[in-house]
Amino acid sequence: MLYDVSSSYMEGKHCPLARFGYSRDHRRDRMQITYGLPCNSEGCPVAVEVFEGNTNDHQTVANQVKKLKGRFGLDHVVLVGDRGMVSETTIREELEPLGLDWVTALKETSVRKLAEARVITPSLFDTAPIAEIQHPDFPGERLIVCFNPYIKERSVMRREDLLQTTERHLQKVQDATQRKTKPLHGAGDIGMATGKALAKTGMGKYFRILIQEDGLSWHRRVGVIAQEAALDGIYVIRTKVPAEQMNTEQTKAAYQALSKVERAFRSLKDVDLQIRPIHHRLENRVRAHVFLCMLAYHVEWHLRQAWEPLLWAEKEPRPHAGKKATGLNGDGMKVMRYRDLMRELAAYTRNTLRFNQAEKATLTLYPTPSLVQQKAFDLLGLNPAR
Repeated sequence: MLYDVSSSYMEGKHCPLARFGYSRDHRRDRMQITYGLPCNSEGCPVAVEVFEGNTNDHQTVANQVKKLKGRFGLDHVVLVGDRGMVSETTIREELEPLGLDWVTALKETSVRKLAEARVITPSLFDTAPIAEIQHPDFPGERLIVCFNPYIKERSVMRREDLLQTTERHLQKVQDATQRKTKPLHGAGDIGMATGKALAKTGMGKYFRILIQEDGLSWHRRVGVIAQEAALDGIYVIRTKVPAEQMNTEQTKAAYQALSKVERAFRSLKDVDLQIRPIHHRLENRVRAHVFLCMLAYHVEWHLRQAWEPLLWAEKEPRPHAGKKATGLNGDGMKVMRYRDLMRELAAYTRNTLRFNQAEKATLTLYPTPSLVQQKAFDLLGLNPAR
């Protein structure tokens, strides 16, 4: 089971479920609800549950476990969740007492400790970008160390961009101390301005700064930057599922499949269904609103599977292969986004003609479908003219 949690803000303040909490919509001025979305291994939603807006992610897991074992009658469940969802406390107090298997990842601090202890070294990836290890701090667990060069490249670029942005902010403070009109003066005032500059990017730990009465100077902490850069592109998956049931590659694929739940949230919130903002006040109507949105995405998921030849793939196996290189599928038809295909199908209309209102004589006409429309109907096994 793939499981993740999101939140959506509400209009109004009188719903019993509405609370202020961590806003994934970046709307701290609005009360919100929290909801958990369990999906199968392919990312198809099977249920949804609504919680109060201030509910922490890990507090929602127990309900999902009971739901799966009770309502669906499953004997063996493997819960796949991110670092915040499947925490150490959740594993110890909720999952293991129920005999539930899990797959998650180590937090950055734990990965860094393994690197400092020389358990994780570059030599692990000499032959393959994945390796399985064990460590006494995680008894009975399998630790799968993964290296992604694309994530490493992105991290290097992002860090350098933030470092340069921080230096520009610091330079503005330095320029303010040298201006002719009302220069910034005094270690206290300069220190406050420097703190605000560093807070904009959160990169203060990478700089050593000297503040004086009439200015400031700084330089990068090369050792700290190099220490963090050594772990770029590396993440560690942890699980107690035996290798006989899920081998190394299968465990990695299960954790990476969490991106399918993220796509579900994108469709629910931003792209297609627009679950937010929520204007309902009564608790049962709020739950019904979220449930209907989940059902709508359930239908969309199946449509995407059927229409795969007509749609852009989210991730191509190679950057210059297949549909991404040509913009055409195997039949020579142009591929498109899901929303564009829906607009194409919306142009297919059924027309009813009435000749004599008194006798109510009518005739139904169907247009000739375009090539794309006909292909979409064929993939669904439909004949709309019947």
